[in-house]
Amino acid sequence: MNNIMTLSLIDTIRAAGTPRSDWSREEVKAIHDAPFAELMHAAGEIHRLHHRAGEVQKSQLLSIKTGGCAEDCGYCNQSAKFDTGLKASKLMDTDTVLEKARAAKAGGATRFCMGAAWRSLKTRDEPKICEMIEGVKALGLETCMTLGMLEEGQAERLKEAGLDYYNHNLDTSPEYYEKIITTRTWEDRIETLARVRSAGIKVCCGGIIGMGEGAEDRIGLLTELARLDPHPESVPINHLVPVSGTPLSGSAPLDGLDFVRAIATARIIMPLSVVRLSAGREGMSRELQALCILAGAGSIFVGEELLTTPNPSLTRDAQMFETLGLEAR
Repeated sequence: MNNIMTLSLIDTIRAAGTPRSDWSREEVKAIHDAPFAELMHAAGEIHRLHHRAGEVQKSQLLSIKTGGCAEDCGYCNQSAKFDTGLKASKLMDTDTVLEKARAAKAGGATRFCMGAAWRSLKTRDEPKICEMIEGVKALGLETCMTLGMLEEGQAERLKEAGLDYYNHNLDTSPEYYEKIITTRTWEDRIETLARVRSAGIKVCCGGIIGMGEGAEDRIGLLTELARLDPHPESVPINHLVPVSGTPLSGSAPLDGLDFVRAIATARIIMPLSVVRLSAGREGMSRELQALCILAGAGSIFVGEELLTTPNPSLTRDAQMFETLGLEAR
């Protein structure tokens, strides 16, 4: 598709400014491959239609159960199948989680996310998980959980406990998926997302880029996310953090502007969603993060650790907010 056709499509999107779930890959590719300046300008316009420019939510993510996971996700050092030196731990006690949540709130976070390295949520752990949700909710924080796959009725019980968001990423395109994960199918993920949506919990669903995939796979991932009806309320775009001992530890670094293109494309095709600049910020320059925010990223994870990988310090983030004139939501 030539530049004239690409710009015509972006102009049409600007005029509409409304969500749609019938995107074709050809349309998403045309947006993704648009001249960079035009792509950024369009993403900024779409962002301002639905979100406050310069306002960025701070979220914090805590690993409430680390390591020993039965899955073989090639990017994850928590898999029991890889020798990464990570020591497995049991599920945290609720008091410790609430202490961490209070500290997160004091540091400016308004959403507290909790992740467990499980293939799926076990019935025996539900009461404790629900207790955590209730406790964090009582602190005045938005609650988010990522616990793997959910069975019938589990999403409803999480909703009753007060869960606001459930994270379950698609990770990559359907075509590239089996190169990254073999222990859980693409359809398994879609089924869990359907259960979350049916229970009335908001969906947090995105993916990881920089895993050796090509541009077509990034476009495929974004298209699949935008075909979810309704769109996920929260769309985390993660940059791979290579961890020694995992199959993807030797992945070639992704060009920073390719990462920004993914953020901008997500912003345009899912206009109401909060696009979240997630994992990988520790390895990004302040300038690259600024471009991501200009492209429509409206949230970051704060705290010095993101599950088990490093994250910028609160001091560094405070300096970035001050330099860029950002306001915490």
